[in-house]
Amino acid sequence: MATTVTRHRFTADTYDQMIRAGILKPDDRVELIEGEIVQMSPIGERHAACVKRLNRLCTRILGDRAIVAVQDPIRLSDDSEPQPDLAILKPRDDFYASGHPRAADILLVIEVADTTQTFDRDTKLPLYARAGIAEAWLVDLEKGRVELYRKPGRKGYSSVHTASRRDRIAPSAFAGIEISVDQLLA
Repeated sequence: MATTVTRHRFTADTYDQMIRAGILKPDDRVELIEGEIVQMSPIGERHAACVKRLNRLCTRILGDRAIVAVQDPIRLSDDSEPQPDLAILKPRDDFYASGHPRAADILLVIEVADTTQTFDRDTKLPLYARAGIAEAWLVDLEKGRVELYRKPGRKGYSSVHTASRRDRIAPSAFAGIEISVDQLLA
Protein backbone atom coordinates (compact mmCIF):
# COMPACT_ATOMS: atom_id res chain seq x y z
CA MET A 1 0.00 0.00 0.00
CA ALA A 2 1.39 3.38 -1.02
CA THR A 3 1.76 6.10 1.58
CA THR A 4 0.28 9.46 0.77
CA VAL A 5 2.32 12.48 1.72
CA THR A 6 0.21 15.26 3.15
CA ARG A 7 1.59 18.76 3.20
CA HIS A 8 0.31 21.44 5.49
CA ARG A 9 0.14 24.83 3.80
CA PHE A 10 0.48 28.05 5.77
CA THR A 11 -0.81 31.55 5.20
CA ALA A 12 1.47 34.54 5.71
CA ASP A 13 -0.62 35.55 8.74
CA THR A 14 -0.17 32.10 10.34
CA TYR A 15 3.55 32.18 9.51
CA ASP A 16 3.91 35.59 11.19
CA GLN A 17 1.99 34.30 14.24
CA MET A 18 4.42 31.38 14.45
CA ILE A 19 7.32 33.85 14.50
CA ARG A 20 5.68 36.05 17.16
CA ALA A 21 4.91 32.97 19.30
CA GLY A 22 8.53 31.81 19.12
CA ILE A 23 7.72 28.62 17.21
CA LEU A 24 9.95 29.92 14.42
CA LYS A 25 12.99 31.84 15.59
CA PRO A 26 14.99 34.48 13.64
CA ASP A 27 18.00 32.17 13.43
CA ASP A 28 15.87 29.37 11.92
CA ARG A 29 16.62 30.87 8.46
CA VAL A 30 13.28 30.03 6.86
CA GLU A 31 10.92 31.87 4.53
CA LEU A 32 7.37 31.28 3.36
CA ILE A 33 7.15 30.40 -0.34
CA GLU A 34 3.72 29.63 -1.80
CA GLY A 35 2.39 28.27 1.50
CA GLU A 36 5.43 26.17 2.40
CA ILE A 37 8.04 27.00 5.00
CA VAL A 38 11.33 26.62 3.14
CA GLN A 39 14.75 26.31 4.76
CA MET A 40 17.16 28.91 3.38
CA SER A 41 20.74 27.98 2.56
CA PRO A 42 23.49 28.95 4.98
CA ILE A 43 25.19 32.23 4.15
CA GLY A 44 28.79 31.77 3.01
CA GLU A 45 31.54 34.36 3.17
CA ARG A 46 31.31 35.45 -0.49
CA HIS A 47 27.54 35.79 -0.25
CA ALA A 48 27.72 37.80 2.98
CA ALA A 49 30.43 40.08 1.59
CA CYS A 50 28.43 40.74 -1.58
CA VAL A 51 25.28 41.59 0.40
CA LYS A 52 27.27 44.00 2.59
CA ARG A 53 28.81 45.58 -0.52
CA LEU A 54 25.38 45.96 -2.16
CA ASN A 55 23.91 47.45 1.01
CA ARG A 56 26.68 50.03 1.29
CA LEU A 57 26.57 50.89 -2.41
CA CYS A 58 22.77 51.17 -2.65
CA THR A 59 22.46 53.15 0.58
CA ARG A 60 25.15 55.59 -0.57
CA ILE A 61 23.90 56.16 -4.12
CA LEU A 62 20.16 56.16 -3.36
CA GLY A 63 20.28 58.25 -0.19
CA ASP A 64 16.80 59.37 0.86
CA ARG A 65 15.22 58.28 -2.44
CA ALA A 66 14.69 54.75 -1.14
CA ILE A 67 14.93 52.44 1.84
CA VAL A 68 17.40 49.57 1.49
CA ALA A 69 16.08 46.48 3.29
CA VAL A 70 18.60 43.70 3.88
CA GLN A 71 17.31 40.13 4.21
CA ASP A 72 13.97 41.37 5.57
CA PRO A 73 10.57 39.80 4.81
CA ILE A 74 8.35 41.15 2.06
CA ARG A 75 4.66 40.20 1.82
CA LEU A 76 3.87 39.19 -1.76
CA SER A 77 0.57 37.35 -1.26
CA ASP A 78 -1.51 35.57 1.35
CA ASP A 79 0.89 32.61 1.16
CA SER A 80 4.32 34.06 0.31
CA GLU A 81 6.68 36.06 2.49
CA PRO A 82 10.20 35.63 1.09
CA GLN A 83 13.32 37.36 2.40
CA PRO A 84 15.33 38.66 -0.56
CA ASP A 85 18.93 39.62 0.05
CA LEU A 86 18.05 43.25 -0.72
CA ALA A 87 14.80 45.00 -1.42
CA ILE A 88 14.86 48.61 -2.54
CA LEU A 89 11.69 50.16 -1.16
CA LYS A 90 9.72 53.33 -1.67
CA PRO A 91 10.46 55.69 1.21
CA ARG A 92 7.96 55.73 4.06
CA ASP A 93 8.10 57.78 7.25
CA ASP A 94 7.36 54.72 9.42
CA PHE A 95 10.01 52.56 7.70
CA TYR A 96 7.31 49.89 7.30
CA ALA A 97 6.71 49.50 11.05
CA SER A 98 3.00 49.05 10.30
CA GLY A 99 3.60 45.97 8.14
CA HIS A 100 6.02 44.24 5.83
CA PRO A 101 6.46 45.88 2.42
CA ARG A 102 4.10 44.68 -0.32
CA ALA A 103 4.87 44.32 -4.02
CA ALA A 104 3.66 47.88 -4.75
CA ASP A 105 6.26 49.21 -2.27
CA ILE A 106 9.19 47.43 -3.93
CA LEU A 107 11.23 49.17 -6.60
CA LEU A 108 13.90 46.48 -7.01
CA VAL A 109 14.65 43.07 -5.49
CA ILE A 110 18.19 41.71 -5.49
CA GLU A 111 19.07 38.08 -4.83
CA VAL A 112 22.70 37.05 -4.36
CA ALA A 113 23.40 33.45 -5.36
CA ASP A 114 26.52 31.54 -4.48
CA THR A 115 24.89 28.08 -4.45
CA THR A 116 21.16 28.86 -4.89
CA GLN A 117 20.99 29.95 -8.54
CA THR A 118 18.49 27.27 -9.54
CA PHE A 119 16.11 27.94 -6.65
CA ASP A 120 16.34 31.70 -7.17
CA ARG A 121 15.74 31.46 -10.94
CA ASP A 122 13.06 28.78 -10.91
CA THR A 123 11.16 29.67 -7.73
CA LYS A 124 11.85 33.12 -6.32
CA LEU A 125 12.14 35.19 -9.52
CA PRO A 126 8.85 33.86 -10.98
CA LEU A 127 7.23 34.56 -7.59
CA TYR A 128 8.45 38.18 -7.75
CA ALA A 129 7.18 38.49 -11.33
CA ARG A 130 3.72 37.12 -10.50
CA ALA A 131 3.51 39.62 -7.62
CA GLY A 132 4.24 42.43 -10.10
CA ILE A 133 7.66 43.56 -8.85
CA ALA A 134 8.93 45.63 -11.74
CA GLU A 135 12.58 44.60 -11.55
CA ALA A 136 14.72 41.88 -9.98
CA TRP A 137 18.44 41.24 -10.17
CA LEU A 138 20.23 37.95 -9.62
CA VAL A 139 23.88 38.41 -8.69
CA ASP A 140 25.42 35.08 -9.72
CA LEU A 141 28.69 34.85 -7.82
CA GLU A 142 29.63 31.51 -9.37
CA LYS A 143 29.47 32.80 -12.96
CA GLY A 144 30.56 36.36 -12.15
CA ARG A 145 27.56 38.11 -13.68
CA VAL A 146 24.32 39.92 -12.89
CA GLU A 147 21.04 38.91 -14.49
CA LEU A 148 18.47 41.70 -14.82
CA TYR A 149 14.80 40.72 -14.95
CA ARG A 150 12.17 43.22 -16.10
CA LYS A 151 8.59 43.30 -17.44
CA PRO A 152 6.86 41.03 -14.91
CA GLY A 153 3.92 38.82 -15.82
CA ARG A 154 2.05 35.70 -14.73
CA LYS A 155 4.64 33.43 -16.40
CA GLY A 156 7.70 35.31 -15.15
CA TYR A 157 9.77 38.19 -16.44
CA SER A 158 9.62 38.69 -20.20
CA SER A 159 12.83 40.74 -20.38
CA VAL A 160 16.07 39.17 -19.18
CA HIS A 161 19.49 40.72 -19.70
CA THR A 162 22.83 39.37 -18.50
CA ALA A 163 25.59 41.80 -17.56
CA SER A 164 29.21 40.75 -17.13
CA ARG A 165 32.21 42.31 -15.49
CA ARG A 166 33.11 45.72 -16.97
CA ASP A 167 29.42 46.27 -17.85
CA ARG A 168 27.37 48.97 -16.17
CA ILE A 169 23.78 48.41 -15.09
CA ALA A 170 21.03 50.86 -14.18
CA PRO A 171 18.02 50.25 -11.96
CA SER A 172 14.90 51.23 -13.90
CA ALA A 173 13.33 53.12 -10.99
CA PHE A 174 16.25 55.56 -10.67
CA ALA A 175 17.10 57.61 -13.73
CA GLY A 176 20.74 58.59 -14.07
CA ILE A 177 22.15 55.95 -11.73
CA GLU A 178 24.57 53.38 -13.10
CA ILE A 179 26.41 50.70 -11.19
CA SER A 180 29.49 48.83 -12.31
CA VAL A 181 29.08 45.05 -12.24
CA ASP A 182 32.70 44.89 -11.09
CA GLN A 183 31.66 46.87 -7.98
CA LEU A 184 29.02 44.27 -7.16
CA LEU A 185 31.28 41.29 -7.71
CA ALA A 186 34.57 42.68 -6.30
